[in-house]
Amino acid sequence: MSLIPDDVIEQVREAADIVGIIGEHVELKRTGADFRAPCPFHGGTHRNFAVIPKKGMFYCFVCHEGGDVFTFFMKKLGMDYPTAVREVARRVGIAIPERGLIGPDPREPLYGAVATAADWFARQLRENAEAQVARDYLASRHLELETVLPLGLGYAPRGKAFLDAMKGLGVREEVLLEAGLLVKREDGTLLPRFRGRLLFPIHDLRTRVVAFGGRILGEGEPKYLNSPDSPVFHKGKLLYNLHVAKHAMRTAERAILVEGYFDVLRLALAGIEEVVAPLGTGLTPDQAQLLARHAPDVTLLYDSDDAGLRATFRAGDELLRQGLRVSVATLPPGEDPDTLVQKQGAAGLEAILKDAVDPLERKIQILDRKAFFASLPGRRRALDRLLPTVRAAKDPVTRDLYLARVAEAAGVRAGTLENELVALPARPLSIAPAAPTAGQQEFPSNAEKALLLLMLVSDEWKSRVLAVVDAENFAFSPYRAVFEALADGRPDVLDGVSARVLESLQAETLGDRSADETFEKAIDWIDGDRKTREITRIKREMTVAPEGDKARLLGEIKTLAAERNAIRPTWGVVETARRRGAPGT
Repeated sequence: MSLIPDDVIEQVREAADIVGIIGEHVELKRTGADFRAPCPFHGGTHRNFAVIPKKGMFYCFVCHEGGDVFTFFMKKLGMDYPTAVREVARRVGIAIPERGLIGPDPREPLYGAVATAADWFARQLRENAEAQVARDYLASRHLELETVLPLGLGYAPRGKAFLDAMKGLGVREEVLLEAGLLVKREDGTLLPRFRGRLLFPIHDLRTRVVAFGGRILGEGEPKYLNSPDSPVFHKGKLLYNLHVAKHAMRTAERAILVEGYFDVLRLALAGIEEVVAPLGTGLTPDQAQLLARHAPDVTLLYDSDDAGLRATFRAGDELLRQGLRVSVATLPPGEDPDTLVQKQGAAGLEAILKDAVDPLERKIQILDRKAFFASLPGRRRALDRLLPTVRAAKDPVTRDLYLARVAEAAGVRAGTLENELVALPARPLSIAPAAPTAGQQEFPSNAEKALLLLMLVSDEWKSRVLAVVDAENFAFSPYRAVFEALADGRPDVLDGVSARVLESLQAETLGDRSADETFEKAIDWIDGDRKTREITRIKREMTVAPEGDKARLLGEIKTLAAERNAIRPTWGVVETARRRGAPGT
């Protein structure tokens, strides 16, 4: 068997006339934008079988068989996936390049296991008495069961019913474990990963189900649980609903990025189909690249609360790094995309999207409303929030426009800001920590760590830290990830080193250190580091400045150094020691 490139599969799928191909096997009649027929799978006589050309899919509302044009050949004619692709390619006149003979894909058992699980979960949502809680929950969100079933939603019962069902269907436990559908306890026993949850299937670009996102129903944590990474699923490299939305994105020449599964469902069901969402984490570079492959414009439609704004601007910067045109839509207070479309429909949402503004402009609006530009210290803090977006802009024209706009807003020369962009990022210095407990992994002890410890003390302290610090002040990337997760109230999204950092911080606490004193020291260090970066920038500027400007620049350096040393008189000694690599710095 030869491996067919993904881009060729996509080309074949887009060229295929799904209505014409399925129409060779069953008599289709147009019903609005879709086509209906008796189901060719369960042999019904009523027209419960729908072909939806706009989405490139088919679905039976009785036996619930569904999929794309390749799936139809697989289920109707018993073909395997590569053979189905070749058959469709032959019909549309696309040659399949051969890459040489290889063995079967070793991941096929995993794909099969996840597909089997998806079918079983969907059947539970339809038929299981225990799933009434899920059906009631959907009804409470004004989503009819018959509307969401074609989208593959399912229900994971509590207990071990899933494990028993998969055993009866011949799916091996070790395959389910590798696919992330089971978890192993310390005593070696196996349990279903998803229990008592409404499930959303996550597809790859070939439309295969590769993972699930589960929403808890009733008491329990976390509220949302995703499949772990596996050989067939990497959460940072896929977007929810992209397998369907990519067609609409190309047509509309835009993508709409929302935060949650229900936001995607509501917009798609309202006819706004170019909508996708990250998978429970902040937008990753891989996900931004996926969007760039399918649309030149991205509109961010996140919640307008503080956590939503932080996520918006992080995603906006990531998209700007890919050279995309980005805009930010602002929802009314208390609304999310789901509730807004429920109340105002697609027309109400389109009005919101029409008023979307550039992410940098949105930042300036917020900072101006909070009076950041009313004082010199406030302007400095405003620049710390604006410059990361300027730096992120890959397009040189956008970058120049951003520099001019920030210079105008902050009252600073554009050339000065350009020099600031190439300055070294902040590297906060050490603050004496409490001694780590035995066996605890040590991470950098500095102002960043102190601020994270404060955020863990209480919600009040978290608010105080968030009022004066943002993610750009964190040079150690795991600390930055923990800061963003705590700021968003989503510590459950952390994994790897960042998760271990959080565990370490939770085990350490502030101890007997004064929270107020720790806060003041940490902020002083960060403020001092800002001044050090400014001094470094001015020194670089002096090397190319006219002789007449050097005296003025030297005066600025002396003023900044005096302000910095007033914060901490021993700053120069510690800074010299740090550059030389002295222990404990």
